[in-house]
Amino acid sequence: MRQVVVVMPSAFTLGNLFFGFWAIVMAFNGNFRWAGWFIVFAGILDMLDGRVARLSGTGTRFGAELDSLVDVISFGVAPALLTYFLDFSNAGRFAWILCYIYVVAVALRLARFNVLSAGKPPSSFFTGLPSPAAGMTLAVYYPFSQTNWYRASLAYLDLQHQGLVVLMLLLAVLMVSNVKYPKFPPIGIRSKKGIFGLILNLVILIGGLTAPEYFLFPLGLFYVTFGIVRATVLGLMERPETVPVVDERLAEDDDPSLPPPLSHERRARWGDRRQEPDE
Repeated sequence: MRQVVVVMPSAFTLGNLFFGFWAIVMAFNGNFRWAGWFIVFAGILDMLDGRVARLSGTGTRFGAELDSLVDVISFGVAPALLTYFLDFSNAGRFAWILCYIYVVAVALRLARFNVLSAGKPPSSFFTGLPSPAAGMTLAVYYPFSQTNWYRASLAYLDLQHQGLVVLMLLLAVLMVSNVKYPKFPPIGIRSKKGIFGLILNLVILIGGLTAPEYFLFPLGLFYVTFGIVRATVLGLMERPETVPVVDERLAEDDDPSLPPPLSHERRARWGDRRQEPDE
């Protein structure tokens, strides 16, 4: 039983890899809708493997490294190839370089996460946009583009190519940035934070099951925008510290080139002499 519990997180991780690879195959065959959903399934398994490892106390260095390698494929290569086959394959000879830049950002993001989190207690914020959030946001763009909302508001502008370029570059920059993104709160009923986490997860679950095409892409954009707005507000609230201007000669009392400071009695006599009239 102990061995089964230890293997379970890695099984979820390999399931993540399975759906990520299947998404690449679907994107190559032109089935962009299911390719996007498979990346979402990979994201769900990626979330579960970490929680299973923490709850069972079976987190290992091997599992963390395996998870990072799998995430590069599921949330880096798979969304990039999905976007390339969807729109960039006919955009020019060097359009694939944009997809390569995105994959590089995912790899750098995961490598930095492994370095910063090694041997440190878990924080409530991510440094930089998490790669699963970036990959799933990019993956569910195509299902959202087939909805009536998109066709009624954005489709007539014919900005699909420009919008994907801006979105992919924005996600790549945010992943390697220092912008803080909050983690999902834990689920519970004994604290306000736990109740809030329970309600939030229920809302996401209901929205993802009832109307995934309409719900998931706006949710991803909201999460991406939340980090930018939060960082901007905190940056504006920080005031620069006022540093008093001090004469360097007055501050350096030990400078041998300067005359010794006047004592209180000598300063008083010197003041009396300055008040005397000139002869």
